[in-house]
This record gives sequence, structure tokens and C-alpha cells, in this order.
Amino acid sequence: METTSFSAAIFDLDGTLADTLADIAASMNHALSAHGLPTHEPGEYRRMVGEGLAVLASRAIPPGRQELSPSVIAGYREHHSRHFADQTTAYPGAVELLDALLERGVPSAVLSNKDDDFARAVVTRLFGRHRFAFVGGSRPELPRKPDPSQALEVARTLGVDPRRCAFVGDTPIDMETARAAGMYPVGVLWGFRGREELSRSGAKALLLHPLDLLAVQLVQA
Repeated sequence: METTSFSAAIFDLDGTLADTLADIAASMNHALSAHGLPTHEPGEYRRMVGEGLAVLASRAIPPGRQELSPSVIAGYREHHSRHFADQTTAYPGAVELLDALLERGVPSAVLSNKDDDFARAVVTRLFGRHRFAFVGGSRPELPRKPDPSQALEVARTLGVDPRRCAFVGDTPIDMETARAAGMYPVGVLWGFRGREELSRSGAKALLLHPLDLLAVQLVQA
């Protein structure tokens, strides 16, 4: 059996395993429009996502109208519950990577700042529950990334030393999470942020294609 240099892989979801941007943009624009607020081009949401729904809403709502945030969030959630997968797809190579990790006996997990119910729904729709040893999103009672608490709990659940975990994501938040948890930060270049930003935030490896993860060699500083 082929092996990898890491013992587990923890993945971000939006912009890492799944291209969710169009559906996120559509739901937030729907909620903004319903409140008479200006909407945004889908590409603008690349820099708004990654830190949870409350932060997304605060960035999408104009200054001076932040009092509408709870209502906009409610509108987003209502729309997104029906349209979260209208255009969302797995990135090419993501399923093949998960299959390869399974074949190598490497457990994988998803840790997202996306609301927990939406994160689980996307994973179930695109990948099926059986591929992951753990799937978790944002819940009010738990700290969000870049706080390392959940990442460390995932490692404990998997029975893996955090230093043997590859933490894979597309934003500085993911790289900061990996560093705070003592994990190996791996950035992906097909997601919502770019090479320079990922490198600056501590990525030790950058992937052009999901299957490139299989060749990553963990070298701790």
C-alpha cells in the first residue's frame, strides 16, 4: 500500500474541497436585495468569506446599516437552506484525492467556518458521509478558526499527533489555524485567495491540484 508522509488530513470546505462561491453569493445577494441593500458581484465574495456567516454579513452590509445584520443573516439562511447546492460542485480532483487517502489508510476530516448544518449538507451532497472521520462547521458554542481548539479536538478524535496532520485550506485563516494547532499548513491555489497571501500567512506547501497533496513531505520547522 502506498503511504503518505502525514498521518491525517484536515480540510477546509469552501474554496478547498468545494466551489461554493456562486451559491453563497446568490443567497447573500438575495438577502441584501430583500432589505433594499446593494448587492455584490460574485467574485467580490472571495474576500468576504472564510470567517463565518456573521462576518460575511457584516462585510456585505454597507456601513451604517449594520443593525440589519440579524435580519439579513436570517434571510440568507432561509434562502441558502433551499439553494445551497444549485451551483456548488466538488473541485476537480477532490473526490479522487479523498479516495486515494482512504486507500492509503489516512483518515480525513472537514473543519469549516461555514455554519455546521450547511457544511454537513454540502459534504453529504458532494462527497457522502463515509469519506470523513469527522465533519464539523461553525456552532455558536464553539470557537471558530483560527482558534485551534476544534482542530486539536479533531486530532484527538482521530488519535493522531497534531504534528502529523496536514491542515489544508485556501485562506490565511486556515494557515493561521494550522500554525496555532502545531499542524502542517498546506495552501490550495484553486480556492478563494492567492499564492502570495497564503505564503505570507505561513503555508509550507502550495498545491496546484488536489492530488498534489499526496506528494507533500511534512518537514517541521
